[in-house]
Amino acid sequence: MAASDLEPHASAVRPRSYQNESYLHGFLGTVGDLQKAGVLQDVVIEVEDRRFPCHRLVLSAASPYFRAMFTSDMAESRQKTVTLQGLDAGAFGEILSYIYSGTLNVDKVQPLYQAADLLQLDYVRDTCSSYMAMSVQSSTSVDLYKFADVFSLDRVLKRSLHFICMHFAEVASREEFCSLSVNQLTEIISHDELDIKEETTVLHHLPSILPHIRFSLLTADDTAAILDHPLVREDPGRSAIRNVVKEASNEKKRAGMDTLEMAMIFICDRFHRTKGNEVLYMNPRAGKYITCRYSEEELPNVCPMAVASGNSIYVMKSGDPMITNELAVLEYSHAGNVWQRANMSSFCRPNINDIEEFDEFLVEVDKILYYIIVETLLDSTSVWMRKYDRHTDQWQKCSPLHLRISKPTGVCSYYTAVPCGSHIYFLMEPEMHRYDPIQDCWCKRTPVSELDWYGIWTAAAMGTEIFCTDTEFTKTLVYDTESDSWQELQGLPNRDPELDSNDYVFTVLFVLENQLHVLVKILKTALQPSEEAVYVYDRSTDTWRDLEANVPSLDFSTQSGLCPVARIYLPCLTAKAIGAQGH
Repeated sequence: MAASDLEPHASAVRPRSYQNESYLHGFLGTVGDLQKAGVLQDVVIEVEDRRFPCHRLVLSAASPYFRAMFTSDMAESRQKTVTLQGLDAGAFGEILSYIYSGTLNVDKVQPLYQAADLLQLDYVRDTCSSYMAMSVQSSTSVDLYKFADVFSLDRVLKRSLHFICMHFAEVASREEFCSLSVNQLTEIISHDELDIKEETTVLHHLPSILPHIRFSLLTADDTAAILDHPLVREDPGRSAIRNVVKEASNEKKRAGMDTLEMAMIFICDRFHRTKGNEVLYMNPRAGKYITCRYSEEELPNVCPMAVASGNSIYVMKSGDPMITNELAVLEYSHAGNVWQRANMSSFCRPNINDIEEFDEFLVEVDKILYYIIVETLLDSTSVWMRKYDRHTDQWQKCSPLHLRISKPTGVCSYYTAVPCGSHIYFLMEPEMHRYDPIQDCWCKRTPVSELDWYGIWTAAAMGTEIFCTDTEFTKTLVYDTESDSWQELQGLPNRDPELDSNDYVFTVLFVLENQLHVLVKILKTALQPSEEAVYVYDRSTDTWRDLEANVPSLDFSTQSGLCPVARIYLPCLTAKAIGAQGH
């Protein structure tokens, strides 16, 4: 054979190394099998009188702590039994399970973090830290705050401190609150975001927090009560408290002291295009109307919004659906009047590029956040849901709802998803369904049948009832979730019925200060000023009363007829307002 016959083959590029993927994935499983079978183990780790036979090589490969121990001149490198002090035996067992299998169980998260910190297992430490940050609630906030303070876990420390400040009255009443150190208690009491209505709330911890009480905010009776406190009376001259009162004469109010329930509505033009991401915060009964503008990066265009437990406000932020389907949650910072990324993972919604019509909702039921997307085609409607599991930081799939509903071509049907009690209700002419989170299932309920073809334009829940109305506020119905029955409300206000077919009518129901309200705006096609009115419903007389509110002449939009209401910090809000009315 001529050499030239070999040249094409000789010049071909061939790989010189190959990787066996099945070997890589199977190696850890084989090591785990050896551990379970008790084969080739050459060291015993003793923790709290429990003995754990292991492999030096495996421990050294997984942990820098063990690698230093077994590859140095330390005495432990030659011992067959090594005792570890200051660790929880159960937590060390979970650490071994992770080392030999790659699976981590975080049921006992604090002892697990301590063990991972000693053994220098970064992944376990980071996972435990994230889990603790997501587990902050009334029963855990103080304990996590103290733990994070000791181990310098900034993320957990900030999260738990924020929770304690936002729920101070509830957390301070718990027994574990008294276990805080003076420095820790001082940090909490000194925080401007401490959400309290009255400064007397902090007086239960008088001995250590006396220097941090803002005495200028107290009434004369409150101050007299403090002066008469046994701990104060022990100071014959009462000089300490007099000095504190004098130094605190110019203290500013805490943010939580000046709050007001306010409905939040997006501002847009008459073509439903948002104007620089502006939001109107309003309380018509108090005559307060404050407009704030946020950057597009900070707050997206009209987006699903939910007011959750603890007065937390969330919105679901998405990018251009033609580019990405990734969704992220933003949380409103009351003190800063800014929107920032919430401590929640992002996820991808269903592909909506080919959907004729879709809408999104964000609701909370029993302290669990749900994302809902409604896909509407010519002859069908599907409701897809995800719920957020704070323990795993994952959005989990829920049972979908599929409906066969036909509609005339070119006609938009309106619908809404309303949380009420422990359920979520999906209302759409001529269907109504209820989602049960415990059973993860949908069931059919009595539908609304007395509104026009367009169906439910806006809805609001109060107690065990759901109120809804049509586009022009010509009829309002109430649904009793306990009896599964509908009733029409009477006493509609007298308004000009002469509406041109091209007139733009905006209507939204909302519950403010435990009373049902409706905002109605009519924008005439002719060159006439728009008409705005707010009515409040009196259940005892079954009538609507005009509040004669001076609503700003703006164009509004909501996410599927839902208008969230939250307790807003007025001083923080007005600091960045671009427009404000009221007293």
